Amino acid sequence: MARKRKTEYPTSNVQYPMSKGGRGPLVKESGYDLEDRLIDFAVRIIRLSEALPNTKAGTHVAGQILRSGTSPAPNYGEAQSAESAADFIHKLKIALKELRETLIWLKIISRANLIKSAAMLTPLMRENDELIAILFASVKTAGKGKA
Repeated sequence: MARKRKTEYPTSNVQYPMSKGGRGPLVKESGYDLEDRLIDFAVRIIRLSEALPNTKAGTHVAGQILRSGTSPAPNYGEAQSAESAADFIHKLKIALKELRETLIWLKIISRANLIKSAAMLTPLMRENDELIAILFASVKTAGKGKA
């Protein structure tokens, strides 16, 4: 079932033009759209939370990062069905806030040595930084049309 995209918002790096025939968003040269990237990020956070130690600290941090790291994807999905430009921006800001919280939890995991493998944390932190930059720019772009 194809989702209808609202056309009342200015096109930004969050909203992708439709393919010919209107059968979904065009795929960027990198081979993904933002929604897929946020879903993949959430899946990686789930895997990370499962790899944390079964200790009091590990369980607490796992629960926190699981909540913050999996919420940007559904918040972005809600933004796609926003009722107004202000609602769209608000939902993107929520996703951005959750990504920033997730970055802090990733830093805590790293500094507390809760995961021994930097190979799991470093790419997640890099992806988190990139997603923050994309959403920040998207909020800024979407806000320009409100002036």
